Amino acid sequence: MAQPGDDFYVRYYVGHKGKFGHEFLEFEFRPGGKLRYANNSHYKNETMIRKEVTVGTAVMDELKRIISDSEVMKEDDHSWPEPDRVGKQELEVVLGDEHISFTTTKIGSLLDVQESKDPEGLRVFYYLVQDLKCFVFALIALHFKINPIGF
Repeated sequence: MAQPGDDFYVRYYVGHKGKFGHEFLEFEFRPGGKLRYANNSHYKNETMIRKEVTVGTAVMDELKRIISDSEVMKEDDHSWPEPDRVGKQELEVVLGDEHISFTTTKIGSLLDVQESKDPEGLRVFYYLVQDLKCFVFALIALHFKINPIGF
């Protein structure tokens, strides 16, 4: 039975509207371990990729640890660059009784982070997003592997 303060939810979105239309990457972890992933790219006539999988408590616990260790819940996006024509990123996290919802422009490199008004806070966000994307890509790749290597 879930206790008050046990709530957990993560959603990340990065996207832009350009010559190939609305292109984006989005994933969310919902209570109960449901991971939903969507990647919409029209480059070279690609179609939207959607995946959904339920992960175990060990995966959810590791995700909570990654987010907690990053200390992103202490940050504030007030001084971060606003979304622009380059695109936008959104990160929403509910971790127990804490809730954050950040919006900023797409970050091309650490140089963009260093030149911002809040380089320390944006650096925390930047590295957490890199970690989350690697985590999700690994989970999707492992779960949906069609032909195991060597078989």
